[in-house]
Amino acid sequence: MNRVYIAFFSLLRWVVLKAPSWMLRPMLNALANLARWVDAKHRRIIRINLDLAYGESMDTQQKEKIVRECYKNMVYLVADFMRNYKTTQEAILQKVRIENENIVVDALASGRPVIFQTAHYGNWELVPLTLAARFGPLSGVGRPLDNPAINQIVRESREQFDVELIDKKGAMRAMLKAVKNGRNLGLLVDQNTSKKAGVVVEFFGRPVRHTPAASILARRIDGVIVPVFITTQNHETYTLSFYDPIEVPKTDNMEEDILAATQAQAHITEAVIRQKPEEWFWFHRRWRGENKTAYGVSRKKNDA
Repeated sequence: MNRVYIAFFSLLRWVVLKAPSWMLRPMLNALANLARWVDAKHRRIIRINLDLAYGESMDTQQKEKIVRECYKNMVYLVADFMRNYKTTQEAILQKVRIENENIVVDALASGRPVIFQTAHYGNWELVPLTLAARFGPLSGVGRPLDNPAINQIVRESREQFDVELIDKKGAMRAMLKAVKNGRNLGLLVDQNTSKKAGVVVEFFGRPVRHTPAASILARRIDGVIVPVFITTQNHETYTLSFYDPIEVPKTDNMEEDILAATQAQAHITEAVIRQKPEEWFWFHRRWRGENKTAYGVSRKKNDA
């Protein structure tokens, strides 16, 4: 079965690489529409999320447009992932324009550890590759995929240009080791967490569980948190933007310090999403931790 998955991936990648744009784009758009049509579960989740985030400030027509664009963004993300599999640093940097690069240059020049904070926004798979290609070795935290064959392909792609993937289990020790070895760190911080693993912050005016990992780590190693997000207008070229660094206070109240820095991460993530909401991963039950009945189902571990 693993060979079937690999063969299917190879076939799709060949199509993405060889098909001219005038042929490929209609195919991808049709695939996005098909996925939206058959995926009733996630269509419903997206609509609930949009209602939770925007309420009546956004009309139904606007929300439905975002639903459509969400599926399109995911299909184009997968297509670009196939292009980037076994690619080169030059190819990555040619299609990504870097904005506010001085923020990273100054952070690196300070000699302090740098923790890049991002989200499942835009073509997020491009973020670590671009960071590593431009700024050197990067370590990030993630969970292995359930399918071994697909996980191997994804891992090979994500670990290009000296990117290190750290398993979520026991991640703190591995991240400290990475910092000691002079590596930058990258964390995705926009998904719901368990009650034990998260702190409650405000996100789109509602309480949510948010991982404090970046805040805890930055406080412990005197690191600086640099928010970074990627966006596109045409799914061919991209803009990687850096935002003002987030400093973790060091007062006598460690819990308040960590909460303040974590809330700052939630604020910048929300601000970016509001600029172009269709590029965020609305498929995830982001508010389920503190709004247990919002989705009409009981809370389950690892439920999307």
